[in-house]
Amino acid sequence: MTGAGPDDVLAGADWLSDPAAAVVLDALEAAGGPDCARFVGGCVRNAVMGRPVADIDLATRLEPAAVIAALAAAGLKAVPTGLDHGTVTAVSGGRGFEITTLRRDVETDGRRAVVAFTSDWAEDAARRDFTLNALYADRRGRIFDPTGQGLAAAREGRIAFVGEADRRIAEDHLRILRYFRFLARYGRGEPDPAAAAACAAQAGSLAALPAERVLKELLSLLGAVDPRPAIRLMAATGVLAQVLPDAGDLSRFEGLCEVETLEGAAPDPLLRLGGLFPEAPTEVAREAERLRLSGAQRDRLIAAAGREPRLASWMSPRELRRALHLLGADVTLDRLRMAWARTPDGAATPDWREQIAQAKAWTPRVLGISGADVVAAGARPGPVVGEVLRELEAWWMDEDFPGDPRALQERLAAILRGRET
Repeated sequence: MTGAGPDDVLAGADWLSDPAAAVVLDALEAAGGPDCARFVGGCVRNAVMGRPVADIDLATRLEPAAVIAALAAAGLKAVPTGLDHGTVTAVSGGRGFEITTLRRDVETDGRRAVVAFTSDWAEDAARRDFTLNALYADRRGRIFDPTGQGLAAAREGRIAFVGEADRRIAEDHLRILRYFRFLARYGRGEPDPAAAAACAAQAGSLAALPAERVLKELLSLLGAVDPRPAIRLMAATGVLAQVLPDAGDLSRFEGLCEVETLEGAAPDPLLRLGGLFPEAPTEVAREAERLRLSGAQRDRLIAAAGREPRLASWMSPRELRRALHLLGADVTLDRLRMAWARTPDGAATPDWREQIAQAKAWTPRVLGISGADVVAAGARPGPVVGEVLRELEAWWMDEDFPGDPRALQERLAAILRGRET
């Protein structure tokens, strides 16, 4: 390990001069002296990689009680978000800044860790997952790289575990999925062989993880611009079979990613997950239950897996309007993308694009005839009213949604006459 002095300097990181962050640093340094706190993890990593920074986290030598006292002395709100692991959230400028005391692992079981606090930056770095996450920076932007490998890893897009990959995974089995998530979002070049081998060797440990944690990692991974290389490696190492036993053929998932590229659409992690599920709605429901999807997520993927009415690139505008009325625009768009992904024929791409453009422009049609109108036209109240409305709506769809109220009234009268004979 290195790290006695700074290894480089961040350039152009606006958040280094963020007034709200400066107030938090001032509060910590007033209690612990200069260099008792540094920026850590994602904000430093992303700045090195030229990526946007969303959250600003800090690490400190101060223990949690001292952090809370320091924030209080500065008039800042302190939220004890994870005291057992040394984490306090400071609220400054209406935003949260997560502050974690330097720590080392005392005991781990693959799911939980017992930690002890330390004042040693190298000890704190040694317990982190990947070298590019074990970077620290002071308020002047000087970077500290205790592992001696994190700065190069961030610049090269190399996702490598700190120290021995097997040991890091044994400490926390979720790091297997984190590895593939970071590979999808930040990785460049060939995957680290030691990391991939360790993930393959301990893939079976994922079975003990709560489904909610697995789902969160999967959706984050699938939200990457192009998660296909990471998913392929998950399949090759046996990791994918542990979390999605029925994923099997990746062609539909790969097709969905390609469709999004051709369409110019943003990544849709939930639909991509549906592309890794079996195609039958009943099997989708089973997978959704196993992964503990929310009701809305489950219902969306079940609807997306439906096949009736059939959607095809060669549909007429009239057929598409009928499907849009029956399914709604959101379900129709999901099914169009799924259907396109099943048949990634370049020759059909313009047709699929046109279908999707029409679906996005769809304005819902309203029949304009109610049950009260059916009764006023002479029907007896009761089940027959619903039957008449359904028959009228079927005619209305067949006629491509005529908006003439007179035509609807005439058809309603004809349906009622037919029921009298």
